[in-house]
Amino acid sequence: MTHTPSLTLGDDHWLSPARHCPSPHYDERPGGEVSLLVVHSISLPPAQYGGPYIDQLFLGTLDPDEDAYFAQIHQLRVSAHCLIRRDGELVQYVPFNKRAWHAGQSNFNGRERCNDFAIGIELEGTDTDTFTKAQYQQLITVTRLLQARYPAITTQHIVGHSDIAPGRKTDPGSGFNWDFIDEV
Repeated sequence: MTHTPSLTLGDDHWLSPARHCPSPHYDERPGGEVSLLVVHSISLPPAQYGGPYIDQLFLGTLDPDEDAYFAQIHQLRVSAHCLIRRDGELVQYVPFNKRAWHAGQSNFNGRERCNDFAIGIELEGTDTDTFTKAQYQQLITVTRLLQARYPAITTQHIVGHSDIAPGRKTDPGSGFNWDFIDEV
């Protein structure tokens, strides 16, 4: 397990220690506000864990010939701020003060374009599989650090992708245990 209790959030808005894979898929936040945390789930190919493919998607280097599913998504320009793998490994793609491209068309409490003010954290998983203890432990640690840096992220401002894009997205799904919020 790679859960890191000594995790820190630097002035550069990068977590340490974490594996850094800087994505080209980000831009400036209009206004710079951060007030929402969006939990996602992802696996590539679908329902398969491990491998380099999530990194490749967020870096824009996914080979469409590696898997039939990749032919449908390789051209997407998407990213998240972080990924928490099944074993708790933490990967960061975009600094938190920048706008990652994770939420798409979205709305939270009447505000559209959630990427403008949200941090996106992906958990390696599917909508129906349960997530691991290591993932929840890492998510709690990261969430606490983010709340200390961005106090507008209250427990009422931690949502799933399905909450801000209903009908379009279903993640993190029924396998996600929202009781983790009681720990933050």
